Amino acid sequence: MEQKTKIHAEDGKQELTITRVFDLPLDLLFKAYEDAEIVEQWMGTKVLKLENKSHGSYRFETTDHKGNKYGFNGTIHEFVPNRKIIRTFEMENTPYSVQLEFLEFEALTEETSQLTMHVVYRTAAHRDQVLKLPFAQGINMAHNRLQDIVHKLK
Repeated sequence: MEQKTKIHAEDGKQELTITRVFDLPLDLLFKAYEDAEIVEQWMGTKVLKLENKSHGSYRFETTDHKGNKYGFNGTIHEFVPNRKIIRTFEMENTPYSVQLEFLEFEALTEETSQLTMHVVYRTAAHRDQVLKLPFAQGINMAHNRLQDIVHKLK
């Protein structure tokens, strides 16, 4: 089955682009990224902090099947409702460096919208390390959950 979330990564570059079309109006897609309760549901993580504003920050925590806790955090550099979020993303206590994410939200019709994420890594090697993880499957599964959870809010 083809994955709905698409990842485009050119060889030798330190960036990638993720795109997904959702059967959701723009405001509901954006709400999935700004409402802590909804974020917890589709990401399967605990939101410890989510300051949705320019110069805000966030911190999430997840627990694996063995009970190990992992933290994720970042700074929100720009926050424009229903348009864009520019933020950093860091997986704590891992060998992966901080990445810079440009999230753009676009209405395609009244009932569909698109998310485009441009992600920049410190080096091409760091990006390639992330791509060796089950990254594509994981983000596709998360976006599928986002679609299902937020669709019920319509």
